[in-house]
Amino acid sequence: MAQNEKSFGISGSTLKLIAIITMLIDHTGATVIRSIARLPAVTGDSELRILWQNIYNISRDIGRLAFPIFCFLLVEGFLHTRSPRKYAGRLFVFALISEIPFDIALKGSWFYPDKQNVYFTLLIGLLVLMGIQYLTDNGTRRVLLSVIPIAAGMLLAWWIDTDYNYKGVFLIAVLYLMRYTRLYQCIGGAAAISWELPAPLAFIPIYFYNGKRGISLKYFFYWFYPVHLMVLYALNTWGVPLLEQTIFA
Repeated sequence: MAQNEKSFGISGSTLKLIAIITMLIDHTGATVIRSIARLPAVTGDSELRILWQNIYNISRDIGRLAFPIFCFLLVEGFLHTRSPRKYAGRLFVFALISEIPFDIALKGSWFYPDKQNVYFTLLIGLLVLMGIQYLTDNGTRRVLLSVIPIAAGMLLAWWIDTDYNYKGVFLIAVLYLMRYTRLYQCIGGAAAISWELPAPLAFIPIYFYNGKRGISLKYFFYWFYPVHLMVLYALNTWGVPLLEQTIFA
């Protein structure tokens, strides 16, 4: 049995579904629920205002679990892929595909150059891992040189302002460097994302990862990300006004 692989626990596909569901809850909160909470009929009623504000806060808190899981799965994917270059290519293609859905759903504009979607963060993180592997797999294990790709990746993510920017790239690097022991990996990852509570709770299901792939969801997430953002945009644009005219009229 491979290191960190268990005969019981949570498969990779289960982790991915947890991340997808919590991300959907988060983005629903950031779009539809936030719009409902801002309706005049809601803001004018103290009980409704508190209720919908609480729903919004809870949805965003739940959503904090998604990103650390996706970062962990990225590291696992890098460790098991036959072609890191093809992996990076897929991330780049879907980063481009997802940019307009990300901008229009979460930033309210078809073109919002000041912020880039999370695929760019994952892509930069993957390129950092490729750089670390190159430096540590050629002759002497020059681990200290890992600082170079990590710093470069963090700087790039900060410069183009990707979702989670340099902090997200740092988390990916930590999860990779501490991959040999699951407990230490989870502790290090939780510390690296501790600036955004309750994100460290994501490492509870990650700890129980059994090292198995589970059912294939390879392209499901790739397409789910841009598609669900467009659906939420549609709900926010046409569904919320309709709700206002019927229920909150």
